[in-house]
Amino acid sequence: MKRALLIVDVQPTFCEGGELAVVGGNTVAHRIAEFYRTHRDRYELIATSQDWHIDPGTHFSDHPDFVDTWPPHGVAGTENAELHSALKGVQVDVAVKKGHYSAAYSAFEGISEDERTLGEILHEQGIEQVDIVGIAESHCVLESALDAKKGGWKVKVIRDLTVPVSEELGAAARKKMVEAGIKLVDSADL
Repeated sequence: MKRALLIVDVQPTFCEGGELAVVGGNTVAHRIAEFYRTHRDRYELIATSQDWHIDPGTHFSDHPDFVDTWPPHGVAGTENAELHSALKGVQVDVAVKKGHYSAAYSAFEGISEDERTLGEILHEQGIEQVDIVGIAESHCVLESALDAKKGGWKVKVIRDLTVPVSEELGAAARKKMVEAGIKLVDSADL
């Protein structure tokens, strides 16, 4: 079975010290890098997504509600929008950037440098299963996993290689993923 590893939004903007920090983000970034080093041979394709906001309209707010509006984050061209430094050794086959002019939670909303969607690329490469890691489990990992499932791929989310915004939101996200037929696994089980 041809597998892809999808690394969702592992960017400083979502880690401690970033504009929209998730507690545990830096630790997860380093765990993902270690997982990549020990499991690279399992995957035919490594993909990353990044929030890359140019002018996302009402997605940014000076008075965010943290549901539909957020403080500025993942601003295109800034250091905090780049991939986390822990991922420097990761050889990425496909990089998509999302949210240029609107909110975008799923990696499947992103586009590559040559203007292709992640879905198009995965289909072209004959990928059958997508294993997902990244930040945040309760938002962009959730939406990416749901879109991968809708796109017809077998989907696994590696629980210890993601982190939610809060435990409550994480529990709700895991429930949605299980109900959608997405497998939740730990890296040790792979």
